[in-house]
Amino acid sequence: MFVIRLVNTPDAGATQVLPVDPAGPLVGDLRAEVAEICRSADQPGAAGAVQSLPRPLRTPAKVLIVGVGAGDEPGWRAAGAAAARSAAGDELLAVVVPAEATPEAVRGLAEGLWLAGYRYRDGAEQARSAVVQLVVDDQDRYEDSLAQAHATSTAAWFARDLTNAPSSLKNPAWFAAQVVDAAATRPGLTVTVREPDQLKAEGFGGILAVGGGSATPPRLVQLSWHPAGATRHVVLVGKGITFDTGGLSIKPRGPMKLMRKDMAGAAAVVAATLGAADLGLPVRITTLTPLAENAVSGSAFRPGDIITHWDGTTSESTNSDAEGRLVLADALGYAVAELDPDVVLDLATLTGANAVALGTRTAALYSHDDELAAALTAAGEQTGERMWRLPLPDDYIGYLDSDVADRHSSPARGAGSVVAALFLQEFLGAKVANWAHLDMSAPSWADATADDLVKGATGWGARMLLRWLSGLASA
Repeated sequence: MFVIRLVNTPDAGATQVLPVDPAGPLVGDLRAEVAEICRSADQPGAAGAVQSLPRPLRTPAKVLIVGVGAGDEPGWRAAGAAAARSAAGDELLAVVVPAEATPEAVRGLAEGLWLAGYRYRDGAEQARSAVVQLVVDDQDRYEDSLAQAHATSTAAWFARDLTNAPSSLKNPAWFAAQVVDAAATRPGLTVTVREPDQLKAEGFGGILAVGGGSATPPRLVQLSWHPAGATRHVVLVGKGITFDTGGLSIKPRGPMKLMRKDMAGAAAVVAATLGAADLGLPVRITTLTPLAENAVSGSAFRPGDIITHWDGTTSESTNSDAEGRLVLADALGYAVAELDPDVVLDLATLTGANAVALGTRTAALYSHDDELAAALTAAGEQTGERMWRLPLPDDYIGYLDSDVADRHSSPARGAGSVVAALFLQEFLGAKVANWAHLDMSAPSWADATADDLVKGATGWGARMLLRWLSGLASA
């Protein structure tokens, strides 16, 4: 048997494999004691259920019995998260993995251990609360699974850190710098940052309009992963509003408080691209993050303004709090015309209607491509990032009609999440057939710690995208 040592922060370094210490905490046959405590417990096998077996004056002094539910990957992920939370802050946690555990199970277990151990880092390295040892019969069997879990958890931590960062720190220039720094440590990644003068010269009118009221000007970051031999080109677009006051259509105090999370889509697509580079996935990825702060000032765009987008078409905006679709429109139009993608995905904390329709843990998925929608949904189920497909009805497209522009960006006709998706599809042209939009405003934030989530930013989308991209790579 072997011990795989994991520091409970994924970016602290690679896993280490050590021989089992015969005098260590796993000496003795505990099966009888474990069986007895489980006999009297209520649903001891439920995913994430924890039974504590104290053993004073013996080794080990405490045993945690953690349920894995049906034994699938989500069940093991829940078990890993529960185990991480049940261990004392600075104690060694040794997790005995049964010989019948699949590689997928161990991947879920490791992700749960890492994700539940998340703490926001403000740029300073913080003390680690635990060291975890996975005790396995064959470390080679789980090597790939642990590499996948490591890359996925690192991506999720990065997305959470970006989203949790306060907007007093996080402006468009700061976000762009984080991407540049992260890409510099990974061979094969390139970054282009378009600053205001270049955005103006190239006609990114939506990004400039939304960012025009802020003292910190907008940016467009293009992050590229182009490995040799890649046959598929995926473009990922993420909404990057670093703070959203609502602009002149100002938000009430309550809804404004958490608007530092309005760039969670951008965080997720960047993190997934970094993860793809970490895993060396043979899929070409171009990631676009239109970044702006939607602020209130004399230079802010006004309700009723006509905005000219990158593709030359115009939008009438009568609600400056419907700003995300304006920056995404520029990026989508550019992606389709200039990047020749096979698939286009966009992630955005776009509407409050997402939560009204689906609650706080499920994103809204829109796509005309049944196969793409099914693959994304499956990746979300596997990674614990749920979504539900909603329609794109043709008869709602008329809601976008404007008397003074090519379209209306924010018609007050109901079906807010659906209409926002229909607005975005206007910029896809023929590529609309290979496009999916994820409105993930609600699941981007957790109001309480639960399962593998920690209160605050969830990093929603980074895990799902990386699993989906891994599937493309192996297809």
